[in-house]
Amino acid sequence: MDKDLPLAVLCGLLVGFGLYWFLVPDWFIAAGTAAVYAGAGYFYFAFDISLLGSAVQFDDRIDRLGYAIGLFGLSVSPIAFAQYYGQQGTTTLPFVILFMGVIAFLLFISKAQQQTEHTH
Repeated sequence: MDKDLPLAVLCGLLVGFGLYWFLVPDWFIAAGTAAVYAGAGYFYFAFDISLLGSAVQFDDRIDRLGYAIGLFGLSVSPIAFAQYYGQQGTTTLPFVILFMGVIAFLLFISKAQQQTEHTH
């Protein structure tokens, strides 16, 4: 039996329940976050992808600068949005957790697609 999907669902459920029990008593937010982490977890387990591995490399100095600026924006924007739209401290951490899951999911599916293109 393929164990990747059950492990991914377990990962998503753990994140969702942890978010619900410790940070946000709202099932809708917890379920959405759990789904994002289950999806990211599936690609992590199924394709043996490292999140901290080098996904993108640029040789040109200008491209590297653009990449660094974009990564800075990705790292700062969830906190900025959460503080602007929510009460400070109440919604910031759950929003950051969700946003990091979205980034991980998008990186994993990109790497998984690259792996399947090289094998076919």
